Amino acid sequence: MQLLFIHSDYIEYEAKEKTRVAEPISESSRNERVEEALVVFIAVEREDEKDARYVVEKASEEAISVFNKVNAERIVLYPYAHLSSELASPGRSIEILREMENELLSRGVEVKRAPFGWYKSFTLRCKGHPLSELSRKIKVREGAEAEEAEVEKKSKALEAEEKAESHFFFMDEKGNLIRTADFEFVEEQENLRKFFVYESEKRRAVDKIPPHVELMKRLEIADYESSSDPGNLRFYPKGKLIKTLLEDYVRNSVAEYGAAEVETPIMYSTEHPSLKDYLERFPARQYSMVGKVGKPDLFLRFSACFGQFLMGKDMSMSYKNLPLKIFELASSFRKEKRGELVGLRRLRKFTMPDMHTFCKDMGEALEEFKKQYELCMRVLEGIGFSSKDYEVAIRFTKEFYDDDANKRFIEELVRIAGKPVLIEMWDQRFFYFVLKFEFNFVDALEKASALSTVQIDVENAERYGIKYVDANGKENRPIILHCSPSGAIERCMYALLEKAYLDKEGGVLPMLPLWLSPTQLRIIPVAERHLEYVEGVLPLLTGIRVDVDDREETVSKKIRDAGREWIPYVAVVGNKEVEKKTLNVTIREESSDKKQKVEMDVSALKERIEEGLKNKPFWRLPVSYRLSERTKFVGG
Repeated sequence: MQLLFIHSDYIEYEAKEKTRVAEPISESSRNERVEEALVVFIAVEREDEKDARYVVEKASEEAISVFNKVNAERIVLYPYAHLSSELASPGRSIEILREMENELLSRGVEVKRAPFGWYKSFTLRCKGHPLSELSRKIKVREGAEAEEAEVEKKSKALEAEEKAESHFFFMDEKGNLIRTADFEFVEEQENLRKFFVYESEKRRAVDKIPPHVELMKRLEIADYESSSDPGNLRFYPKGKLIKTLLEDYVRNSVAEYGAAEVETPIMYSTEHPSLKDYLERFPARQYSMVGKVGKPDLFLRFSACFGQFLMGKDMSMSYKNLPLKIFELASSFRKEKRGELVGLRRLRKFTMPDMHTFCKDMGEALEEFKKQYELCMRVLEGIGFSSKDYEVAIRFTKEFYDDDANKRFIEELVRIAGKPVLIEMWDQRFFYFVLKFEFNFVDALEKASALSTVQIDVENAERYGIKYVDANGKENRPIILHCSPSGAIERCMYALLEKAYLDKEGGVLPMLPLWLSPTQLRIIPVAERHLEYVEGVLPLLTGIRVDVDDREETVSKKIRDAGREWIPYVAVVGNKEVEKKTLNVTIREESSDKKQKVEMDVSALKERIEEGLKNKPFWRLPVSYRLSERTKFVGG
């Protein structure tokens, strides 16, 4: 692959005429002007087809390296056949360019790709500094053999899912099963419509950077780690705090529900008989590690399922112990497709709350399923999501639904949801479960992501040899429920950021829930002489994350910066406040139209904030309370 890098003030191009190999484009994509871009002119060569995945990775690394060095704002990939006389086939060239686009997107870079196979005119203004014009040649690895695409081992469940026949319906609160073509959406069901389109089209790959990625960086929550595998993020102190608070909240909620917390390994042998079979039944791509000579290969866990199942196999269970619930907050690893990786939404390393419940029969399983359905609603509400913020999907086999009792059960779930839900009915079972639900968040790009879920597992007790003794002294296999009450912790963070962005688009000031805000109260002294009063106030505000903006900046700039950080309460202290022993407080959640300022004494403010933090976990401020002493983690 031949690459020519130009750091530009702008590039403007127009697709004028098709060639016989032109890719289809929309009319709006024919003319583009892109500012402050690193333009990468690319010629995909015949040799690249032998080791396409390697070439894409190396070319992307080079592009990101130059992008960071010149401090560009975005990248433009521009097919340019004139750089080589040994070009790849048009079909493979387009595929490789798309893979490179997805690779860069997965690493958090804003990307624009010029159309392939068109005669284009372009105007470009080069910056003219020493690094503004660079060229690179990417060579395939020696001995590489021709390959049509990245080789990937898929589980039988994944292959079955891709081929499976399923049918979508909607079910209303009265239990009516309605064909999608006959369902009439009303205004408040716009997200349900978007969710259905996403599910039916199965377009999982991202084609632009979602809003939460810019927010997670600007708010110093998380960022990409270029030295790791894509989908493994770094978390800054504020992000680590939010993540820990969410973990504690979910852990406490599950403990109150009656689950016992355990811990299991993060890697297992692929040769274990039960695990080997389970790998084929779980719809996820594994991270595999080659063992030493004579040792079995290992894989990183993609959930806590098998650790808890192996534990269950060794337990002595009586029907009197059931339903029995065990739980783990599990660091999990799934080798998601590169084109689907983006920000906090879909990762390769994530934290999954995983609870499994052993039930004596299907009747008990359904009873527990309903309780966990309601548990998930409460957990999401506690995090900051109302039922209006997510759409419900209920999925089951036709055989399961044909049972009248099961049909009534599903109708009851819809009544609890209080709104129409999306139904997916499988002609046959191709996973280990017969029924599942998800609560799905629909983001600003109209992509849906599952948060909470519960599944009824009818296979794994047999597979792992898990048993209990019934009232007659006979051994039986339990039914197992899989429950993630919040979904991945990182995905909750993604949904909160996307929700804040959507609130802003709707005219509401964006913010995180009070209990998750890294700084809950910021105090701004008007002048240095007011710091003594502020320092005297701080000991009265224990149990609240308070910081002080003591920088040598204007008060107006300090207030603007507090707004950009979404601080829920901002208190200004000047001569009047010192004299009256009060604080002039701006309350963010009440300030969408105009700033809501209230003069309060310290005890009244503390009481108000504590009321908003009731029954939520608390951790101290993870950085210095004085802004003048803080390190800037992003853009410093």
